[in-house]
Amino acid sequence: VIVQVPLLDMLRFHLLLAGASWVGEYGSPEVPEEREWLEKMSPYHNFDADADYPEPFFVTSTKDDRVHPGHARKMAKLFEAAGKPFLYYENIDGGHSAAANQQETAKRVALEFTYLTEKLMAESTE
Repeated sequence: VIVQVPLLDMLRFHLLLAGASWVGEYGSPEVPEEREWLEKMSPYHNFDADADYPEPFFVTSTKDDRVHPGHARKMAKLFEAAGKPFLYYENIDGGHSAAANQQETAKRVALEFTYLTEKLMAESTE
């Protein structure tokens, strides 16, 4: 599973970068009824340390001006604290595409294809 520039913490999204502009779409964590619904759909808040997840590959960008890289960082930290395998790549340049130019895009895509090849080929040979 590739989790690219993700929106994962639905109770704090409105406090980070462009997140406040999404309240009309997702609802407001400041409104109790909406907060209850947002918490139920929030991947970050529904993480289960005992669940058997596929190994995710979190991809983000330090300079993403839409979805704060803290979403991917926090989710990776949950996996780490639970002893679950995961991969994490944070490009220091770029924006919401997690790349600033064709060279960075090629690197990100190569990492993603390598990850997918290893996961899919490993499963097909078991």
